[in-house]
Amino acid sequence: MNNIMKYKAVIFDMDGLLLDTERIFLDAFINTCAELDQKFDMSLFISIIGTNSVKTKGILTEGFGRGYNHDRFREVWLRNVEEYLSTNFIPLKEGAVNLLEKISSVPMPMAIATSTGYHDAVKTLESTHIIDYFKFVVGGDHVTNGKPDPEIYLKAAYKLDVAPKECIVFEDSENGVKSAHAAGMDVIQVPDLVAPSDELKTLGHRIYDSLDMVTGDFELIFTGSHGPAVK
Repeated sequence: MNNIMKYKAVIFDMDGLLLDTERIFLDAFINTCAELDQKFDMSLFISIIGTNSVKTKGILTEGFGRGYNHDRFREVWLRNVEEYLSTNFIPLKEGAVNLLEKISSVPMPMAIATSTGYHDAVKTLESTHIIDYFKFVVGGDHVTNGKPDPEIYLKAAYKLDVAPKECIVFEDSENGVKSAHAAGMDVIQVPDLVAPSDELKTLGHRIYDSLDMVTGDFELIFTGSHGPAVK
């Protein structure tokens, strides 16, 4: 690659982007609602995608309303997730390794900024054999304000010793895209369970259907060549 690279570092979200975990969380959420006699609301689940545990608690407490016991709900939800994972592997998203290999070949430092707690994130990245691609992990428990607040991405840029404008972020969720954008970073979105809203599209970020498509446009994205914002 002879072109000058536009960025100095890459920051990835984890769940729903590199790992196909959001469907696991959704199924466990549905089962938990049934078990605890809570009415399942897909829009409520969507609203917590990409948020850390503190923000999730606030959203669910308000959404479920009177009589909701978050500690009990979280306990059962996590148990249902763990029961699934006890007999199933966490699948990588298609194209994840190819993209990580491509960036590593530049080379360019990479980090994870995830709403998942640090220790759980590290355990998951180790079990899926991709942790060695990353210099470090910033977990949701490392910040006071979760996504869509920019704190987690600003913290990752600081740890990378790179200015926010010199970072590119890969995200799947609306909360994550808003977080990266608010941090002053360029962001590529590869949606998972939820298509980007019309409001989100006004940010002008690039949207791809898959990580393989991102890899196919690698030079276009990373050397500053111009193209349509939404693919």
